[in-house]
Amino acid sequence: MNTRPRLVRSIPFWLLIAGSLASATAGALVLVDKLSLMETALTAGTATGVEVYVGQIWAVLGAILIGAGAVGLALAATLGALRAFAPTAVIADDRIVDDAAWNDPTVTDGPADADERIESDATPVTR
Repeated sequence: MNTRPRLVRSIPFWLLIAGSLASATAGALVLVDKLSLMETALTAGTATGVEVYVGQIWAVLGAILIGAGAVGLALAATLGALRAFAPTAVIADDRIVDDAAWNDPTVTDGPADADERIESDATPVTR
């Protein structure tokens, strides 16, 4: 059995991607909403302290969420790239064989038929 599932079938990997996209999307919505509200209030001259100073903190929070989403997506891309370099295991005859050994024609598993296997496993008895 393959002990390392493919990255495409990994639930934590997809949770990382989904969480990163959700964080970036929520951050963009908060940032655009608060900046447009502040711009409208400041341009009209009706801005209050709550709209300006609290709006700045909300805009910073939105930027932080966008950054966290970008870091998460970069991490997911890095995991995908590193997974491409990891050796995979191949299942052959109920044994896990490294990919390098599976593709190497000089590596043999031993005798092909059962009689040769029995003879090669037998140890001579000397007295």
